Amino acid sequence: MLRQPLIVSFIAVGILAGPSALNIARSDEYIDLLAELGIAVLLFLVGLKLDLNLVRTLGPVALMTGLGQVAFTTIFGLLIGLALGLDPVTAIYVAIALTFSSTIIIVKLLSDKREIDSLHGRIALGFLIVQDIVVVLAMIMLSAIGVGAQSDSALADIASVFGYGALMLVAIGLFIRYLANPLMERLSRSPELMISFAIGWAALLAALGHYFGFGKELGGLLAGVSLASTPFREAIAARLAALRDFLLLFFFIALGASLDLGVLGDNIGAALVFSVFVLVGNPLIVLAIMGAMGYRRRTGFLAGLTVAQISEFSLIFMAMGVSIGHVAGDAMGLVTLVGLITIAASTYMITWSHQLYGMVEPLLAPFERTGAGGEEDGWRPRAGSADAIVFGLGRYGLAIAEELGEAGLTVLGVDFDPDAVRQARARGIPVMFGDATDPEFVAHLPLDGVRWAVSAVPEHDTGITHDDPRRSLMRALADAGYAGRIAVAVHSEAGRQRLEKAGADLVLMPYRDAAARAARLVAGPDQSADAAAPGVATGEPA
Repeated sequence: MLRQPLIVSFIAVGILAGPSALNIARSDEYIDLLAELGIAVLLFLVGLKLDLNLVRTLGPVALMTGLGQVAFTTIFGLLIGLALGLDPVTAIYVAIALTFSSTIIIVKLLSDKREIDSLHGRIALGFLIVQDIVVVLAMIMLSAIGVGAQSDSALADIASVFGYGALMLVAIGLFIRYLANPLMERLSRSPELMISFAIGWAALLAALGHYFGFGKELGGLLAGVSLASTPFREAIAARLAALRDFLLLFFFIALGASLDLGVLGDNIGAALVFSVFVLVGNPLIVLAIMGAMGYRRRTGFLAGLTVAQISEFSLIFMAMGVSIGHVAGDAMGLVTLVGLITIAASTYMITWSHQLYGMVEPLLAPFERTGAGGEEDGWRPRAGSADAIVFGLGRYGLAIAEELGEAGLTVLGVDFDPDAVRQARARGIPVMFGDATDPEFVAHLPLDGVRWAVSAVPEHDTGITHDDPRRSLMRALADAGYAGRIAVAVHSEAGRQRLEKAGADLVLMPYRDAAARAARLVAGPDQSADAAAPGVATGEPA
C-alpha cells in the first residue's frame, strides 16, 4: 500500500519476530539454514545476471561513475564514521557497506516506470554492475582476512584460500567451456529438473566455498557466473526470483532476531547522519562525474537517484564482519537502520524523480558541462543542417531515416542506445546520442529549418509516475520553439486519438500502414489480363 519494496517489510518482520518484540523466532537452527540458502540463491542470481557486456557497451561512463561513487562513499563515509566516534575497523566496515546499492530494487522501480531502457536507466544498470563486481572483490578480501584472523598461520591460510579460489576458478572456466551448454540443454527438457539443478548447484558451490575458506557467498556467486553464458539463464532467473525472495525473508528474520531494539534506539542519531549522506551525497557525486563527462544534468540527476540507498548486500557484508568478529552487533543494527531509512526514502525519490528534478533543476546548473563527450558524443550538427529529425533508431526508425534520405531529405537521427547509434552511423546517417525525453537535450538540437520531427520511440504504457515519451517529446519541441510538423508512431487506436488530440500532425500506425500498403500492392488498380507482370507493383507510390 505504501509502494515500498518488500525488503523493508522483511526487515520489519524480522525485528517484530525477534526477542525485542514478539519473540516468536526461536527455531534458530532451521532459520539460519534457510537464511544461508537464501543468501546462496541471491548471489547465484547476481552471478547469473553479471552482464559484463553492458559495462563494455556503455564504455567509460559506467566504469567511471561506479568506481567514483564507491571511492567517494568509502572515503567520506569513513571520515563521518570516525567523527561520530566509531572505531577505525567499524568505520571502515560501515563506509564500505554504504557503497552498495540494491540492483533488485532499482531494476524493479525502473521497470515499473518503463525507464529501464532509457539513457539514465542503462547507465544506472552499468554502474550497478560495477558495484556488484566491487562487492565480489570486497567479499574475497574479507573472506581471506577472516581466515587469517582466525588462525595462527595467517599468511599460509590466506595463501591457501587464494590457491583454492584460483583452482575453483579454473574448474568453473572448464565447466563453462565444455559442460555448461550441453548440460543445461539436456536439463531444460524438464523445467522442474533444470530449476532443481540450479538450486542444488548454487548450494553445492556455496558449500565448497565455505569448505575452502572463501565463503559461501562467493561460492553461490560463482555458481551463477558458471551458468551466465548459457541461453537458459533468463528462464532460471525468472523461476528462482520468487524462491529467492521467500528464502531471503529468513535471512531478515535471523537478522531481526539478533537485533536489540534498545541498541537500535541508541544508533538513531548516527543512522540519520549516514542516511542523509547516502540520500544526498551519493546522487551528487554521480551527478558531478556524469556532468564532467558531458552528460546533461537531467540524465545525471535521474541516474544519481538510483544510488540513494543501500542494499541487502550491505547487510550481508556486515553479517560477515560480525561472524568474523571484526565488528559488534550494534554496527549491524546501525547499518540496518540506515537501510530502512534510505530504501524507504529513495523509493519515493525514484518514483517521483521527474517531479523532484523539476523542483531542483535551477540548482543543478554547476553540474553540467557541455562539449565534453557524453550525450554530446563529441559531435554537434550546425543549425539548419537537417530537414528531418528521427527520434528512435530501432528497425522502424532506422528504415524511416533511410527512406527519407533516399527521398532527398537531410536526416539527423537521435537515440540513447550506443548500438543503435553505431549501426546508424555505419549506414551513413548522422546521429546525436541523447535521450529524446530530456527537454534540455531537445532544446539544444538544431531545430531551425527542420520540416519534420518523427518520433519512432517505443510505445510505453502511461501511468501515474511515467508520461508517454512521445507526448513528452512533443511538449519539449514546443517549449524549444520548434515550428515544423510532427509525426509520431503508435500501435493502438486509443493512442492515435490521444496523440492527435495532443497536436501531432501525422500519426503513423506501422502495422496498419504496412497492411494497407501490402493490400494495394497485392490487389493493384488493374486486375485485367494486361496488368503488370507478376512481382511488379503497379499501385500508387507509398
